[in-house]
Amino acid sequence: MSLKISITKSTGSYSDNIKRLREALGAAEAVVVGAGAGLSTSAGFVYTGERFEKYFSDFAARYGFRDMYSGGFYPFASPEEFWAYWSRYIFINRYQDAPKPVYEELLALLKEKDYFVITTNVDHCFQKAGFDKRRLFYTQGDYGLFQCSGPCRQETFDNESVIRQMVERQENMRVPSELLPVCPHCGRPLTMNLRSDDKFVEDEGWHAAAERYEEFLRARQDGRKILFLELGVGYNTPVIIKYPFWRMTAQNKAATYACINYGEAICQKEIAERSIVVNADIGEVVRALLDKADCSDEL
Repeated sequence: MSLKISITKSTGSYSDNIKRLREALGAAEAVVVGAGAGLSTSAGFVYTGERFEKYFSDFAARYGFRDMYSGGFYPFASPEEFWAYWSRYIFINRYQDAPKPVYEELLALLKEKDYFVITTNVDHCFQKAGFDKRRLFYTQGDYGLFQCSGPCRQETFDNESVIRQMVERQENMRVPSELLPVCPHCGRPLTMNLRSDDKFVEDEGWHAAAERYEEFLRARQDGRKILFLELGVGYNTPVIIKYPFWRMTAQNKAATYACINYGEAICQKEIAERSIVVNADIGEVVRALLDKADCSDEL
């Protein structure tokens, strides 16, 4: 898709957009959810302010960074310090539940639909909320997985046990050296399975999920009423979700595109008539849709 894309922002009132979105959801024969960081932000996974101070005030005092994101790029002097930070980061953002039940409410909205989720999020919130793991494609990795830093092979390793040990046993912002993770095959250090360069490991599970997503789309390329529901996707990696959703909506005249994104709600002008663009908090919108559904059921 050309980089010269004509876009338009949210139009219509909030209540009108909620009504249109409810109708589109009700009429949809399939729903393809594309989720970005904004969805987890709505669920309370914020990396600044009170939450950062609660978990990382000691790191802030010693190293000077003021948010979790910046901490991820800090040049720690030793792997023991690096993993003290990252184990705590992974623990609170992967193994703790999100502060707000936005994912659970989204599942309540979609559970009776034929749905599939593609997400750039790596916090595993969909699966923890009860979404069918065979209907999920985590394109950018998972905080819950290690990979070889080489990598010597396309394999990942569950990290929950060692992450919990690192959190429990760290002292003075250092983990014990014996907990430093190493590849069982080549002895290189293990690192997070996160797509940040060309060393990202796409293991068998990743490829199986990618194929299930492609098959879901292929099986519904017959002019069905598909709702492409984009939630909190920004412009860091628009080629993964946003641009393909625009393209697939343009190709299927029965499809509807919906974008819910506080501060970044836009759509392509060419599909504006079949788009619903809501500049609001995702959790607020999901709750409004659930409330409408409840009211309809009672009538």
